[in-house]
Amino acid sequence: MSEFDTNIPTTYDPFAEANAEDSGAGTKEYVHVRVQQRNGRKSLTTVQGLKKEFSYSKILKDLKKEFCCNGTVVEDPELGQVIQLQGDQRKNVSTFLVQAGIVKKEKIKLHGF
Repeated sequence: MSEFDTNIPTTYDPFAEANAEDSGAGTKEYVHVRVQQRNGRKSLTTVQGLKKEFSYSKILKDLKKEFCCNGTVVEDPELGQVIQLQGDQRKNVSTFLVQAGIVKKEKIKLHGF
């Protein structure tokens, strides 16, 4: 019986290799534009994954002026800085980021509904 006990591995993680390959590298290269439902017809658009060298406050100022909506920059400990805008602005934000030259179109992921 003691021979069998020594041959059994104590812990094995079948996803260890996949987690090592995807350790944040894939999520950092994309800009995620999401919509969150608040209450009733109200919604909130979030933009995350922009590069650190960009001024989030200046981008937010231009977005607010362009789309006539209010917004803020929220500091998240896990995701970093996240831009929040009132309303469903997913299409508007994605076209703005591409036209401004901030992000290429293939690097934007739209989420929600």
